[in-house]
This record gives sequence, C-alpha cells and structure tokens, in this order.
Amino acid sequence: MAHHKSAKTRIRRNARRAEINGDRVGRIRTFVKKVEAAIASGNAAEAKSAFKDAQPELQRGAQKGVMHKNTIARKLSRLSSRIKALA
Repeated sequence: MAHHKSAKTRIRRNARRAEINGDRVGRIRTFVKKVEAAIASGNAAEAKSAFKDAQPELQRGAQKGVMHKNTIARKLSRLSSRIKALA
C-alpha cells in the first residue's frame, strides 16, 4: 500500500491509463479481425474498405504507445500484402 500522496496519485493514474490502453488495444484487435474476416470471405472490395478503416486506428495505437510502432507496421504490411493477393 502506498504511503505517500504522490504514490497514491500514481496508482490511480496508472489504473486509469491501463483501462484506456486496454480499450485501445481492444479496438485495434476488432478492426484487424474485421479485415481478416473480409480477406477470408474473399471479397477484395470489402477487405480494402475494412483495411482503410483499420489503418488510422492502428497508427493511433502506435502513436499513443499502446503497441510498438514496428508491431503496427508489421501488422499493416501483412494485411496489405494479403489484400493485394486477393486482387
């Protein structure tokens, strides 16, 4: 248990940030799943549309530090190449 006021504040802030970061990671996963579902269905137009929606969400995750920028870049690259293979 924290004894200093600043430590108690950090515990509260960390809990808040963890919740926000968890929500953001969840959104990223949801968008990626939508793209993967569209790819699995074989619909190139739907996959491109879903990818276009997912891209800013993934980039925001990297910008906010929720996931490492190289991880996001790798995910985007792999999704993009799979969409190109559909066409």
